Amino acid sequence: MRVGNSANTKKLFGVFHPDNMDGSLDRFFLKKNTVEQYPNQPDLTDMTRSEINVLSKNPNGFFLMVEAALIDKFNHPLDWERAAFDVIMLSKAVQIAKDFARTHPDTLIIVTPDHTHSGSISGVVHDAKPGHFREKVGVYAEAGYPNYPKANVEGYPSQIDVSKRLAFFYGNYHDHYETLHPKLDSTFKPAVKDETGKYVANPGYIQMQEDAIHMPGNLPSNQAQGVHTADDAVLNAMGPGSEKFRGFMDNTEVFMVMVEALGLGRNKSK
Repeated sequence: MRVGNSANTKKLFGVFHPDNMDGSLDRFFLKKNTVEQYPNQPDLTDMTRSEINVLSKNPNGFFLMVEAALIDKFNHPLDWERAAFDVIMLSKAVQIAKDFARTHPDTLIIVTPDHTHSGSISGVVHDAKPGHFREKVGVYAEAGYPNYPKANVEGYPSQIDVSKRLAFFYGNYHDHYETLHPKLDSTFKPAVKDETGKYVANPGYIQMQEDAIHMPGNLPSNQAQGVHTADDAVLNAMGPGSEKFRGFMDNTEVFMVMVEALGLGRNKSK
């Protein structure tokens, strides 16, 4: 991606993986999934910086869409730790855009998801608490604080399977075994097809952790993963035109603000 820093570079085309790229948790820490096969995958921050360097050479301005798609792809299989690390990566990419906007005040930055998932934090899992599995979840005043190590200079904690970690649960899911531990070997694969073609809880996780709890799904048995939800999504914006994002808006209204900011939505004078 360094080619994007060249003063002569006017176009970029990057292909880094034949399938989904690996998330920041695997690339920086676990070295799992396909990191060994594809060790030179760029970070979203690398791509964002290079894209801005090239596009900003256009004297007429530019439009850039950056998507941290793996946040969605990790939430589908209920792998919230991997999703959370890519949220950190997205935040770092947004900061690069904000740094550019400081010296280019005519820049409008919009940050929004295209949909939501059903996950939420319910408390903290304490391994040292007595009792069986679910009793180790502290809620309300008993939740306390997790003991993840302090984030490194890049903003990531170096360890996630700590003794006091966030209790994060999803509102929709297929059959699976809940372990209350991060999946360190590879992305969580909660359900597999049985001989009838239905998705059932992946028995591999009960083999790894004897006290894992079987969670009967609340989705149809033909669903392999969790699904999107209809919750309101949060939109943040800064720069010229950002004041038009306010209150509750239909997604089509968001599009119209973008069109106007690009100068494409003005009525022609009669």
